[in-house]
Amino acid sequence: MHNILEVQNVVKRYGEFTALNQVSLTVPKGSIYGLLGPNGAGKTSLIRIINQITMPDSGTILLDGVALSPVHVRDIGYLPEERGLYKSMKVGEQCLYLAQLKGLSKSEAKKQLDYWFERLEITGWWNKKIQELSKGMAQKVQFVVTVLHKPKLLIFDEPFSGFDPVNANLIKDEILELKKQGATIIFSTHRMESVEELCDDIALIHQSNKLIEGKLDSVKRQYRSNTYEVGILTDNVEGLMFDLTQKFKLTQSHFKSLNDELKLDVQIGDSPPNELLRILTQRGQVTHFVEKIPSVNDIFIKSVSQ
Repeated sequence: MHNILEVQNVVKRYGEFTALNQVSLTVPKGSIYGLLGPNGAGKTSLIRIINQITMPDSGTILLDGVALSPVHVRDIGYLPEERGLYKSMKVGEQCLYLAQLKGLSKSEAKKQLDYWFERLEITGWWNKKIQELSKGMAQKVQFVVTVLHKPKLLIFDEPFSGFDPVNANLIKDEILELKKQGATIIFSTHRMESVEELCDDIALIHQSNKLIEGKLDSVKRQYRSNTYEVGILTDNVEGLMFDLTQKFKLTQSHFKSLNDELKLDVQIGDSPPNELLRILTQRGQVTHFVEKIPSVNDIFIKSVSQ
């Protein structure tokens, strides 16, 4: 797959502090790419460089195979974590102004705004001032401003911040629709459940360095431990535990269940899952049997801790 964005050995320093240390990333075209990392990792510095708000001290960035330059401003839509709307301006007037800065004519901007205002159910907000809106309402306006010029690359920094669950779902659906229409999305967030739902690829930056990058499924395979979450109803716990400890490593499990069963995490190593299942079915009634796939949250914590 063609990469829409290539970050090659980017270094950014602020005095003695290194914000980015030889960071290289590749963002596949048409993907939702999760850019992850703890506070202070370097994510915001990288996003600002991609948006040409600041420049790298060294390294190269290519957009669609071409060195990044000021002409690419119109190809990128950026929703910053710290929102930047003019509070005393009316919503419609402000949106028209910002759309024209992105290269749309006034008539095309009005057409796109009519579409998005109707789609997000905010048609009555045209003459309201930003300061009259709630945080969530202002978020919707900022989202519209980010996407209305149909950029090929969208960068969303904590896009669900300030939204209630209903509107967070609405914006999530719009992000998926934008991907379906051909947009590429860089998605920076601390909400790991959103990464699980939305992202095709992820990268993890920590202390100015890239630790992880790849397809989400591939990254999870690297961190799998061949551990199964097991629930079993048995009259002979001692016999079952004896059989299992001869072959496997056991720890107590804490999954939620409606049954009062024995709950175990069983690390099977190189043994086939069928061998574990055979022992379980000989000793009782299996109520729960599922591989523990590492979550993005698990991977994040493990990588950063190490």
